[in-house]
Amino acid sequence: MMERLTVAERQQAMLITAVLALAGLILAIAGRNDPMGVHGWMTLFFAGGLFFVVGNALYAAEPTEDRTTSYYDDPTKVGILLSLFWAVVAMGMGVWVAAQLAWPDLRFDAAWSSFGRIRPVHTSGVIFGFGGNALIATSYHVMQRTSRARLAGHVSPWFVLLGFNLFCIIAASGYLMGITQSKEYAEPEWYADIWLVIVWVSYFVLYMRTLARRNEPHIYVANWYYMAFILVVAMLHIVNNLAVPASFSAAKSYSAFSGVQDAMTQWWYGHNAVAFFLTSGFLGMLYYFLPKRAERPIYSYRLSILSFWGIVFFYIWAGSHHLHYTAVPQWVQTLGMTFSVMLLVPSWASAGNALMTLNGAWGKVRDDATLRFMMVAAVFYGLSTFEGSFMAVRAVNSLSHYTDWTVGHVHAGAMGWVALITFGSIYALVPILWRRESMYSWKLVEWHFWLALIGTVIYVFAMWNSGIIQGLMWRTYTESGTLAYSFTDSLVAMHPYYVARTIGGAFFLTGAIIGAFNVIMTIRRVRQDTHELDYPTKSEAGEPAVPVAE
Repeated sequence: MMERLTVAERQQAMLITAVLALAGLILAIAGRNDPMGVHGWMTLFFAGGLFFVVGNALYAAEPTEDRTTSYYDDPTKVGILLSLFWAVVAMGMGVWVAAQLAWPDLRFDAAWSSFGRIRPVHTSGVIFGFGGNALIATSYHVMQRTSRARLAGHVSPWFVLLGFNLFCIIAASGYLMGITQSKEYAEPEWYADIWLVIVWVSYFVLYMRTLARRNEPHIYVANWYYMAFILVVAMLHIVNNLAVPASFSAAKSYSAFSGVQDAMTQWWYGHNAVAFFLTSGFLGMLYYFLPKRAERPIYSYRLSILSFWGIVFFYIWAGSHHLHYTAVPQWVQTLGMTFSVMLLVPSWASAGNALMTLNGAWGKVRDDATLRFMMVAAVFYGLSTFEGSFMAVRAVNSLSHYTDWTVGHVHAGAMGWVALITFGSIYALVPILWRRESMYSWKLVEWHFWLALIGTVIYVFAMWNSGIIQGLMWRTYTESGTLAYSFTDSLVAMHPYYVARTIGGAFFLTGAIIGAFNVIMTIRRVRQDTHELDYPTKSEAGEPAVPVAE
């Protein structure tokens, strides 16, 4: 049951819903002969659903309980469920995409089912749908516990969460209709970009307002990482998506950049999306949930802060290592390569800090699959960051770039690091939020862990082999100086690896489905009989909030 809002808060929610409905109506009318009109109707129906929920309780009685004695966990609960929904959908799309590369006929007789359209649904669905919802939900939880303060506001947390998911729906449906800005991360069009800016700025304001009212003098390190994630992603999104609409009645727009400037801006965005969305935000999860689950203080608080500032400073310059051997100036390429190599120091500091935190708790790692998710995630984070720095070196990049080696590297980070730390955090959080004794089935958690690990290893090793073979075939010459292999020859050689990738992805998807089922069954169990207040004592909150250094 969601917590009741006051009349004033419901009226505020109704106002936001009415403005959203008006925006949807304008889009639907203006773009009636364009896919933008479809998004207008989708927004209108979304607003209608919210209008029904909020309006139905508009004149209900005011809440009588003292809300300051408890945390506001309803948005976190919904965020976790949305994250699991996007995980199953987006990973399912990923298996379909992988299967199409092995067996190209696995599509319907419709444009929307082509590789070029479902591939961005997979990537954006996993990164933003699955990862984004998990980051928002866990940040709400961590922010309150480490600050010992309730969320600042009762409407804005829902606005951020549901508004973000509206953006994800518009983006995914747009990809299927062929609407994209044609950039590396297949950005949705201009009206979706504007909506995301409004939502994301609201998220940043909510986070800062909550920290400002904290009852804990220290700002725990996880909050530093979450703040960097929120602030820098806003900056990246705004700059990278500067565009001029071709018409206000159509989805088409033109980027504010072109040529080399567009390439540099795109990879400044692209690599820093990895840096601050897929790294900084999930390090916030790691620094809170791993020590909490292990019941050990973080190994070194000073090292965590040093790592934070190293990552923030070094990562922001590394994007140009994606542009070796292009028209980008040589000094820019060298700058990106140099900072990428230096980035290994703060990255390994975080991975090492996490693993050293487990000293004295390895017995728990053996027995607790949830903690094992987090431990293996830290290992994959260390491996992926080493590989990333190695691949940024120009000589290595000449072999690896544009090959499946890059795909393997990305998925070692996405599956081994991002997904595993997310699933571990969810398993740690669900029994706490829903007041259950434990997960519905710890055997299913074990099954999920091993399926995820096996799937990741199969996938990554297949792409490593595939990529290196590709790179070697593409650079092999005959005695007469001509290419020894055609592109078709290399593609034929890739087929067994593409089949293996599909199998690895299917293992991982099966684990995600099992995880979603386990969470749903845990929620359906009888609630734990407890009389404890949601608001923790200082000692309970202080364990992670003021960690013991060294």
